[in-house]
Amino acid sequence: MDDAEDTAQARGGGGLPPAFRAAVDALRAARPRPQVEVEPTPAPQRLAPYAYALEAVVVDGEQELADGRLVLLHDPAGHDAWQGTFRLVTLVRAELEPEMAADPLLPEVCWSWLTGALQARGLGYGEPSGTITRAASHYFGGLAERPAASQIEIRASWTPREGLGGVPDTAAHLISWCDLLAQVAGLPPTGPGDASVVTLPQRRGPQSR
Repeated sequence: MDDAEDTAQARGGGGLPPAFRAAVDALRAARPRPQVEVEPTPAPQRLAPYAYALEAVVVDGEQELADGRLVLLHDPAGHDAWQGTFRLVTLVRAELEPEMAADPLLPEVCWSWLTGALQARGLGYGEPSGTITRAASHYFGGLAERPAASQIEIRASWTPREGLGGVPDTAAHLISWCDLLAQVAGLPPTGPGDASVVTLPQRRGPQSR
């Protein structure tokens, strides 16, 4: 098997459909900004006939500022809920300063980061859905010396528009997802496409993965 088949999950065995293989190859060839480290990870086996997954972490020196997972799903027969044959599913997490996590507009801002990252690169997509969760941790007893921590979590999915041969531009979607990770991590924008993005200051501490 080639590298795509080594890292993709196919329900029931057999070779990979050409459209899915091309989409996976494009993901593997994408080159995000240097602060975002991306590598393959085992894909879920029950969400679709074919799946491929990546995990990423945003680093600043030795600190991890945010992390996430992106899963590409493919059903050659199509999926009514997706309105297409491909679906992208993501989880993004980062730690925030408590006062930032308390901002009542934070969920709306985080959702706009996702849609804005896709729109900034001119990507077509449909059927977006997701949740924004913020959580606060307070430590007691033997952990009482730890400061309170707040975390934001974005869970979302969307259908990438398919291009020639029924293959979406998965490389561009991956780069947009890395833009989202960088925004959540509080990194400055890198180009004109995201120069107007508003970022929130983060807690610059190691992430527990």
